[in-house]
Amino acid sequence: MAVLDKEYIRKELAEVYELPVNAIASYNEFGYVKLKNVLSAEALEYYSELITDLVFKLNKLTKPMEERTTYERAFLQIMNLWREDEEVKEFVFSKRLAKIATDLMQVQGVRLYHDQALYKESSGGITPWHADQFYWPLSSPKTVTVWIPLQKTLMEMGPLAFAEKSHTVEIGRDLEISDESEALMTEQLKQFAVNETPFDLGEVSFHAGWLFHRAGANASGKARKVMTMIYMDKDQQITEPRNTYQQADWEVWLSSQPVGGPADGPLNPILFTY
Repeated sequence: MAVLDKEYIRKELAEVYELPVNAIASYNEFGYVKLKNVLSAEALEYYSELITDLVFKLNKLTKPMEERTTYERAFLQIMNLWREDEEVKEFVFSKRLAKIATDLMQVQGVRLYHDQALYKESSGGITPWHADQFYWPLSSPKTVTVWIPLQKTLMEMGPLAFAEKSHTVEIGRDLEISDESEALMTEQLKQFAVNETPFDLGEVSFHAGWLFHRAGANASGKARKVMTMIYMDKDQQITEPRNTYQQADWEVWLSSQPVGGPADGPLNPILFTY
């Protein structure tokens, strides 16, 4: 890509995205929102190449699909790419995206919890029903994940599906992502409408930490490439870890900062603030 194009793309990452009139109310009610034309085709193409190169470089999951667990079949998962490449850091630190997260949660600013690439291989299996915040030792539900498909994502690729309003009830909050969570929550979530629709190129979603979501298998014959960033209220507090996953997250992503104090470790910079 020419330098001029690159500078234009960088500018795009800082430009304000005008939220639709009903976006905040919809996010509050349903626990997620899908937004069109958040990123240009040019920006996605440029950063997709960089992110994909890092995924191949850093991936350590190489065993055959038939030997993997359900979790391992769901996707290749590479975290904190922003620490590996300065250009990917530009994408992860995008003020355009961080401001959307801030406005949807109706807070004064957001910090990064961590980023992660989620690449569902061409023969990748389902991503079971789960709620992300099961893994996070954080005191407030003011957390949100932006899910950014790096290509147009048709149904056969396994787009993200959302159990609408499931963030408002305390069911299944002790379940890790697994065959058990898929079986139990498939039954429990019958009371909720499920939104499972394709993603256009440039369309992204933001979902709350306690919203249950899943994704189908990838039967497209090519990888479903997705980049995500997890944002939290800049004033988020750390709670005592309640399971081994939260203990690991506290040590790794929150740098073992004091329990009861702010989640303001060196890996949790403020990405946007008013």
